[in-house]
Amino acid sequence: MKKLAALLALALASVALVACGGSSDDSSSTTATNGSESSTPAETGGKANAGGGSTSAGSTSTLEFEADPGGELAFTTDTATAKAGKVTIDFKNPQALTHDVKIEDAQGKEVGGTELIASSEDSATVDLKPGTYTYFCSVPGHREAGMEGTLTVK
Repeated sequence: MKKLAALLALALASVALVACGGSSDDSSSTTATNGSESSTPAETGGKANAGGGSTSAGSTSTLEFEADPGGELAFTTDTATAKAGKVTIDFKNPQALTHDVKIEDAQGKEVGGTELIASSEDSATVDLKPGTYTYFCSVPGHREAGMEGTLTVK
């Protein structure tokens, strides 16, 4: 509960900072946030809790993934984008069924991910280079049922 309250406080602070900031030449958005930014499902079209902020040099990006709250074998989003470097994966699984988030590179090599959890949350940090990755649930049969997505790292 404290973690949720802290995330909400950070989200409000980031909205206030963005509202006070100047314009930017960068019109693209990303689903990665630095540790001081967050967003709600409404801001991301009901998909993953992934913010639209950018990261600064040397900071860690954060991707927020969630298993389908309705019990389906799916994540709430099937695409994500992050900036190259250290990327923290925050995973929320509201289901009693265990899930995780694993990341693999284009050659199929697993490069990191969270632990298997049920009705809980977990985080992991992965160092990612620019490219296309796949994120998935490693529980046998879950990926094949559709619990995977594409992560683009720029």
